[in-house]
Amino acid sequence: MVSAYAVLIGLVVVERLAELVVARRNLAWARSKGGIEYGRRHYPWIVAAHVALLAAAPAEVWLLGRPFLPALGWPMLAVVVLSQGLRWWCIGTLGRRWNTRVVVVPGMPLVATGPYRWLRHPNYVAVVAEGLALPLVHTAWITALAFTAANAILLTVRVRVENAALACCGP
Repeated sequence: MVSAYAVLIGLVVVERLAELVVARRNLAWARSKGGIEYGRRHYPWIVAAHVALLAAAPAEVWLLGRPFLPALGWPMLAVVVLSQGLRWWCIGTLGRRWNTRVVVVPGMPLVATGPYRWLRHPNYVAVVAEGLALPLVHTAWITALAFTAANAILLTVRVRVENAALACCGP
């Protein structure tokens, strides 16, 4: 089961790289429209936390011999898959406006369709769910706890920056 977990982590890495391709393209578009980036100081910490998650989870499984427990692993895998679905729903809903960075194109209205009808920051729901569930697919509970704690701090900063950016430079 450890090799299947490595494949899962590899698939998430590929997904993250696809996100970065989309984000880079969208950043160029936003800048061409006068987009302004906010929160540059916290962004490297977010990247570091996500890289650490993707490295630490399989390392914990391998180094500490964490077992796959079907009663935990299968539901957590379902949460990972659902979180990916929510993330890509957010990306599709925001279109060119989606980014891994906080970039606001002045004068553009807030998006109120897709998951944004119900939640102001649905992508962060996906991040929280995946960050907890991905390590727990193979009982890497130390990684799940550490990432969740770090992510809570980072998202507190991130949401504050994003809300301020949207309030100052929205429509």
